Amino acid sequence: MDDMPGMEPMPSMDMSDHAGHDMGAMAQAPAALPEGEALRDLPLLANEAGRSGLFKARLTAAPATARFVEGQDTPILAYNGMSPGPLIEACEGDRVEITFANRIAGEQSTIHWHGMPVPADQDGNPMDPVAAGADRVYAFELPEGSAGSYWYHPHPHGRAAEQVYRGLAGAFIVKAKADPIPVAYGDTSLMFTDLRLAAAGSMPDTTMTDLMNGRVGDHVLVNGQKNPKLTMASGAKRRLRLYNATNARFLRLAFANAAMTLIGSDGGLLEAPVAAEEILLSPAERVELVVAFDQPGSATLTTLDYDRGWMGPGRPADAGLTLLTVDVSGAPAETMPPLPGRLRPIAPFGQPTISRRLVFTETVAMNATGMEMGFLINGKAFDMGRVDIVARAGETELWEIANQADMDHPFHVHGTQFQVIELVRDGKVAKPAYLAWKDTVNVARGETVRLVIRQEQPGARMYHCHILEHEQLGMMGIVDVRA
Repeated sequence: MDDMPGMEPMPSMDMSDHAGHDMGAMAQAPAALPEGEALRDLPLLANEAGRSGLFKARLTAAPATARFVEGQDTPILAYNGMSPGPLIEACEGDRVEITFANRIAGEQSTIHWHGMPVPADQDGNPMDPVAAGADRVYAFELPEGSAGSYWYHPHPHGRAAEQVYRGLAGAFIVKAKADPIPVAYGDTSLMFTDLRLAAAGSMPDTTMTDLMNGRVGDHVLVNGQKNPKLTMASGAKRRLRLYNATNARFLRLAFANAAMTLIGSDGGLLEAPVAAEEILLSPAERVELVVAFDQPGSATLTTLDYDRGWMGPGRPADAGLTLLTVDVSGAPAETMPPLPGRLRPIAPFGQPTISRRLVFTETVAMNATGMEMGFLINGKAFDMGRVDIVARAGETELWEIANQADMDHPFHVHGTQFQVIELVRDGKVAKPAYLAWKDTVNVARGETVRLVIRQEQPGARMYHCHILEHEQLGMMGIVDVRA
């Protein structure tokens, strides 16, 4: 991770703001949060339009308080007073008009519609900030075929990481006009966030370890709750949408005493269901599952160990966390319709006409104020005024993402969905297990991911690591898509 000859200077990082923080986790034991409460559904954002085909609403980002521990109020940031923010549901073909009110004192913000095929000037990227106290309307159409599990979060340059870990994130479901998944399965969203609390209930400042590895909290919450409870009848199936809305936590998930079937990823349904023993969700990724609860008793969604690489001390113990407990009653459920063997067609991209290679590296150096970090793409740190790639709308490209860094980096591209076609490790080429639409893919250390991508709409788009602290420390670039 040393500086390399010919490399651009790293982004300057004054560590004086982090004086007094140790290099590892908090010295005190994390607070105990209540567990076992009934799982809360994410509250729906009301549609104010009053007519079909239009979704119209208002989202306000502002300070709020939450009570994670009895007797302690925690200052947070919230959308419409809640964290996670309200669930937005719209349909393919709808027009969306959402007024965003930024009421975070002294800070710019945006709303980035993560994974959604919105025009560049509606994307909420760092070049288009909303000033403190200002409002703006985000307006876009949801094209046919865009049904999927998306999410929204802030993307102001230099402040996204803190605004997200303080509470700003919400789910956005685009419904299909003809959904092949049986209605009897229900449709439950599980939004994973993580939380770190100080003794008095406040959220501690970011540490040097957080900057190096991305901020990982002491608690993983589901819809804002610690290990909530869901009750199901024996033999029931449930459709679950899982969102990793954490800054930097990798979630390798398994369901004990329940069978998982993968039916969708970032950009919607797969072509066909895929049985899954476990799921790896890197930051910003989503999956859709059908889970069969065939065994009476307790079924638990738990974390398995995953070594994504860690710099310095304080690596979190991520294995053995129980995120959700399902009480499966002995009374049998009504007979469930079968899951279709085919869900929808996914057309492979045609032959790419352009190839690009992006290389991830890390750098560490010491200066007068302490340690200076850099997270770079092709040896360069992000520069708001620099275009890194010029692409043509409608042109198919092959992107090769090579991770030469010491930890995994989840790679996200704005404005479109791509298809992963090959994974290369130790000189061996492997194909993904299934074809899927993706907007975020984990690139493990030492791995190269090859993906095929096409941007349909002109304008400036971001690509970056979705460990938000790494994005802010330079691991981001701009692709200018021209008509």
